[in-house]
Amino acid sequence: MNALLREGYRRCARLTRAYGTTYYWGALLLDRAQRRDVYAVYALCRLADDIVDEPDRDHVGVPAGGTPVERLAAFRALFADAVEHGSDDPVLAAVGDSIRRRGTSLECFDRFFDAMALDLDRTTWATWEELRDGYMEGSAAVIGEMMLPVLEPLSPAAKAPARSLGLAFQLTNFLRDVAEDLDRGRVYLPQDALARHGADPSLRRVTPQWRALMAEQIELNRRLYAEALVGLDLLPPASRRCVGTALVLYSRILDRIEAADYDVFSGRHRVPATEKLAVLFRTLALDVPRPTLGPTTPTLEVA
Repeated sequence: MNALLREGYRRCARLTRAYGTTYYWGALLLDRAQRRDVYAVYALCRLADDIVDEPDRDHVGVPAGGTPVERLAAFRALFADAVEHGSDDPVLAAVGDSIRRRGTSLECFDRFFDAMALDLDRTTWATWEELRDGYMEGSAAVIGEMMLPVLEPLSPAAKAPARSLGLAFQLTNFLRDVAEDLDRGRVYLPQDALARHGADPSLRRVTPQWRALMAEQIELNRRLYAEALVGLDLLPPASRRCVGTALVLYSRILDRIEAADYDVFSGRHRVPATEKLAVLFRTLALDVPRPTLGPTTPTLEVA
């Protein structure tokens, strides 16, 4: 590996550690080559997402100047060129190298960039089905598909659970980040569900109606995690450890939301580093670990 790629993969790892700690901790359970590729996929998604959500944040290699629409289009073009021809930018060089080696379908990235562009136009979604199929298909489900070539599944049947896990992760983000999304002028909770419960996130206050709405959404979220569990048996041991750990850690955010009486307005709910370490060490101590879903948080057991 040349110096440019080594630097690029190092930067991808730093981006993942800074902004995607669950991905970072879970990937530590993979071998070095797989770990690099997880970080590369995450870094690409993070850079595109920041153009949309954090336009004032500067990243080396991301076009500066112009509107978010123009910057996203320019970054999409740089990405495509990096995959086909390589790049002088270390991060894009690493991303292109990873995608070529893994043979990841470029159609996945078309869906991803299309979804990122939607965030610049859409602020609400009428129903869960519209949100899932119109936006999360490209912003969440497709992330599971991007990761599959890295995880080296044992069967093509792993695709559907991987997509469910991508949806589950993003729905957890939506429930945790209601206040941040409001600050950006967006509401990712379906409008029909809000109306059905008489809940209004713009009040930024926990009411009986808000509790009912959040309880319903958390139940849906846990069903998605349960669908994702099926896929763990279709992964080799190292990948199962990685995905199982990430699933356990991310789903625990839901428990923290419940413990806070569904208050997602006063602060951002996180799983502490000590708890992440405990789950990581528990995973390493098991031969072939597999999460089991209880009434709330998944736990790691021996399959």
